[in-house]
Amino acid sequence: MAALETIRNIGPAFAGSLRAVGISTAEDLHDIGADAAYARLLESGSRPHFISYYVLHMALQGRPWNDCKGAEKDALRVTFDALKARHVDSDRSALEQILNRIGVVPAQKKPPA
Repeated sequence: MAALETIRNIGPAFAGSLRAVGISTAEDLHDIGADAAYARLLESGSRPHFISYYVLHMALQGRPWNDCKGAEKDALRVTFDALKARHVDSDRSALEQILNRIGVVPAQKKPPA
C-alpha cells in the first residue's frame, strides 16, 4: 500500500486531512475518487475551498495542480458548488454543526409565523 504523499500534489497536511476521514492510502484515494473524498472532507468540517478540490482532481490524474484551466475548470466549479451545497451545513451555528457531525442534531429554529 502506497502512502498518500506518493501522489503528486498531496503533501503532508492534505494527506493528514484525508487520513482523518478514513482515506489512508493512495489506493484508497484512487478507489473512492476525488468527489467522494472531498465530500468526506466537507462532512468532517473542512472549510470548502475550490482550489483544494481541483488540486485533488489533478492529483488523481497525475497532473500539475495548476494544469486545470478553461472549460475543465469551469465544469469542476459546477461540481464543487453542488458538493458544497450538499455537504456543508451552513444554516447552523458552528456549535450546531459540530453536534450534527457527532450525531447530536439540535432542532432547527423555526421562522416566526
